[in-house]
Amino acid sequence: MIPTWKLNAAQVLGLACLGVWIGGWLKRRVPLLDRLNIPVSIAGGMVYALAALALHGRYLNLDADVVLRDLLMIAFMTTIGLSARLELIRTGGAGVVRMLAIASFGAVLQNLLGMALARGLGIDARLGILAGSVALCGGPATALAFGGTFEKMGVAGATATAMASATFGIAVAGLIGGYIGGWLVRRHGLKSTVDALPHAAEPGGEPSALLATVLVMGVAMGLGNLLSAGLERLGLVLPIYIGAMIVAALIRNLDDRYGFLRISQPDVDALGKVALYLFIVMALVTLRLWELARLALPLIVILTAQVALCWLMCVTLCYRAMGRGYEAAVMSAGFCGFMLGITANAVACMEELVENYGAAPEAFLVVPVVGAFLVDFTNSLIITAMANLLR
Repeated sequence: MIPTWKLNAAQVLGLACLGVWIGGWLKRRVPLLDRLNIPVSIAGGMVYALAALALHGRYLNLDADVVLRDLLMIAFMTTIGLSARLELIRTGGAGVVRMLAIASFGAVLQNLLGMALARGLGIDARLGILAGSVALCGGPATALAFGGTFEKMGVAGATATAMASATFGIAVAGLIGGYIGGWLVRRHGLKSTVDALPHAAEPGGEPSALLATVLVMGVAMGLGNLLSAGLERLGLVLPIYIGAMIVAALIRNLDDRYGFLRISQPDVDALGKVALYLFIVMALVTLRLWELARLALPLIVILTAQVALCWLMCVTLCYRAMGRGYEAAVMSAGFCGFMLGITANAVACMEELVENYGAAPEAFLVVPVVGAFLVDFTNSLIITAMANLLR
């Protein structure tokens, strides 16, 4: 009998911290990783994911606690909410609308492609939706939420199929998103027109200011959990972090108006980066790559085609619609991140690009707002409508 090692929360945290260091070490030692613009957290986390895959079913099975992973995901999304200032959204309003339209159109294309290939391969067309915008544009949270719904519609194994497809998407998005953006930058000779990196500023320096930001995040996460529970009782199928994002955005904009907290944006950025790096490594520690081996050949074909579709949309529609400039190239990398994986993939890929090529403040406003929040609403409507057409 193969033994199972149950990793508790403290052990997962230790592995995540070590994984960030491993990722940095690998990028210094393997120049190819830097040329491909693979983020540090992805490089380190994939070491764990591949090690778990090699051990699973042969020598040792790993069972990792996911509590800290989920909390860090919510914490990262909370920092996105704290950065969603109305003045900035008004500035990038047109970009947000264009990116949302492209992403929503992409979700429809993902489902149409999935459905067409599923029918052509002789399987239930609804599996094409599960391996389409449910798992890819939606990510694991949407996969879990809609998996049960599709099973009630009579699609056997819907949750397992969606989760395995989401696993595939997260792994691929982290590996190719930065490369796509970097390729666009080099191909078109693009350069940043901004000197500073407002999204990656140094911490404010005052311990009391940093503590205040941590406390605000904690309050937003707690109240957001209550809001998410209320939305769920209303029948809305949304990721678990939506409530925290809404509350955080409300707190931030009230603070901008009345100045009762004086939230430090540099501290928000710094805490968001810490949460992002640790979350991504933890997500890869708990990534069940062996589930991909269970995917039947038809689903492998569908997912491979989905990657090709997303790649094509990034270098054509997204890049051109967002302005054909440096910011557009960075947004294209982010688009790949959240259309195949999750918003954390998108931000990590964009972070890697700006570290190599220069600041892209508009991209860090548009992509997180659309990828982490707005597209979840439109995608839920798209999934529901297209699934009902096949009933």
